[in-house]
Amino acid sequence: MKLKVLDFSRVLAGPVCAMVLGDLGADVIKVERPDGGDETRHWGPPFAADGESAYFLSANRNKKSIALDLSHGSDRKLALELIKEADVVLDNFLPGALSRLGLDVSQLLDEFPDLIWCTITGFGASSRRPGYDFVIQAECGWMAITGEREGSPMKVGVALADVLAGKDAAIAILSTVAGRARGSLSASERRINITLADSARAALVNVAQNVLVSGVDALRWGNAHPNLVPYQLFDAADRPFVIAVGSDAQWRSCARALGLDSMAEDESLRTNAARVQRRELVVGSITVRVATMPAQHWLDRLSAAGVPCGLVKSVAEALEGTDADARTGVAPSVPGSVRLAPPHLDEHGAAIRTLGWRAFGR
Repeated sequence: MKLKVLDFSRVLAGPVCAMVLGDLGADVIKVERPDGGDETRHWGPPFAADGESAYFLSANRNKKSIALDLSHGSDRKLALELIKEADVVLDNFLPGALSRLGLDVSQLLDEFPDLIWCTITGFGASSRRPGYDFVIQAECGWMAITGEREGSPMKVGVALADVLAGKDAAIAILSTVAGRARGSLSASERRINITLADSARAALVNVAQNVLVSGVDALRWGNAHPNLVPYQLFDAADRPFVIAVGSDAQWRSCARALGLDSMAEDESLRTNAARVQRRELVVGSITVRVATMPAQHWLDRLSAAGVPCGLVKSVAEALEGTDADARTGVAPSVPGSVRLAPPHLDEHGAAIRTLGWRAFGR
């Protein structure tokens, strides 16, 4: 049975969640405001030839779109009819907004005992603060640990808190669907709340644990690693590349591949803990050595020795040879498929108004 997902969300976290579910085969109806729809439709340039922004295209494939004004009785009635047959409803409204529009989530969960409702917010159901990724990155520790040691705090280059929250929401929804299949769930068990702040803090993983265990706050390490050496960016004669040594055996292979045989045999550098203590010596020696030859020379030697390494590629280089498409985006990262291009605003409105969920052809 295909899941039926009614998506009231907009911008990025919610749309990513709904897109992941759509990639996995769900039928997704994206509900948008008639006056412009999802605001990311206008977040550009760049814009595609049909006027859709690249930003919107990145998170909205495998959906059909209908424009509804929930303040109007007839549109609200249609929304309720769609909710009645849906498996999952997804939203990212601020607290109280849905109630003011005539949609009482608690009442709907009681009325429809199979319905799952997931809300994504920035800071939780009791906060009216808008959830913007940049603010989340600032307040949840990410910027404090990103950037050069002596530089300013820096955000991650992608709105990653949004993306993680969207994927967390998809996981929580699928877990609840699985629970529902095993037996009836209470309304509270079918009510999911995901916050960008919680997702961002959880994503600190080992960095947070370092602070909890040591009692010492985390620092910015630039392109180095607080716990592993060598594990960072190096400049070859022509371009930058990375070496990521994760074990003592890899360290010995790395040193030999770089022609630093004496360091490979040095007992004072045998363990990672020792190398962390002598970071400047290890990193300094590698820095001088790799600057003498092109990056590919070192990658060939390191790869042959089984040492994790890689070029620093541009986004265009990273997409070369993949199934990425200018209309439907980067291929699904889950075992899914691209069935529908991102919709124009209200592209399927007439069909959905007439057929409801049967607009998907079932």
